[in-house]
Amino acid sequence: MGGFTLDDILATRKPRDSWWTVFMVDPLACRLALLVANHTSITPNGLTRLSMLIGFASAAAFTEGMLVAGAVLFYLSFTVDCMDGKIARLKGTGTPFGLWLDYVGDRVRVVCCAFGWGFGEYARTGDTDAVLAAVGVVVLDLFRYINGPQLKRVKDATRALLEARLEGQFVLAESVLRSRPRTELGQAAAEFGQAAADDTDDTDRPVVDLQKAFHARFPWYDRFRVFLTRHRVRTHVVSGIEFHAAVFVVGPLFGPRAMVPVAAVSGALLLAFEMSLVYRVWLASRQVPSTAAEREKVLV
Repeated sequence: MGGFTLDDILATRKPRDSWWTVFMVDPLACRLALLVANHTSITPNGLTRLSMLIGFASAAAFTEGMLVAGAVLFYLSFTVDCMDGKIARLKGTGTPFGLWLDYVGDRVRVVCCAFGWGFGEYARTGDTDAVLAAVGVVVLDLFRYINGPQLKRVKDATRALLEARLEGQFVLAESVLRSRPRTELGQAAAEFGQAAADDTDDTDRPVVDLQKAFHARFPWYDRFRVFLTRHRVRTHVVSGIEFHAAVFVVGPLFGPRAMVPVAAVSGALLLAFEMSLVYRVWLASRQVPSTAAEREKVLV
């Protein structure tokens, strides 16, 4: 039905993704997506619905205490979930509704699997820790996906405030890095400045780093970012995806006694990384007045 190649599928991967997806899921998901693209007419939304069905089967397995089966089914559900975006980008068949379905499907899968395991374990053993852990998993998952959009709003407002103060006569360091993701900030800024100087139609706009304070406190971070980027891994090392993988794939493989400790440790790591994002955004917001004052002095 199609003449797509594996290279075509690989080209649809996100430029950067979670390390769990890059190393543990994409090698399988890309090859399955190739089979689906060439031999079926299934749509991205169809794959999302299939992923949800497998997720429900995973929840049922957890409820019955079949932890290994639940882990395998959860992994398969997430793998299919990773295929829908690839097929959408490959064939151009994605829809706005598909974005909503994919997002809601992920949340439903987590809630069902968490409560399936937690209340199933409680019914078998009377262990209230399992119920509390399940509730904690759901709360942290919702917090993660509420916190992200809200932080983006704060970042957008911070940029807008700086633009209003400097009338747009600057370029943000993150915009420079977006075009040169595998380059350290200092080199990327220098290359951008040279490119601007060579372009007679471009204005001489300085590169402004709103993460200056963060980079000063953690000078190793930029090298770490470049290292991860070269392997197509994003810097948010413990995101919702790694959290789900730990709780619903890795933990169950070690048996019932491991589930609560794994959920607690992975939840603490997720919360720590979320707080690190909040910290960075806070530092950036504090950077605006001093950055604006410095640039205004230069312009005067």
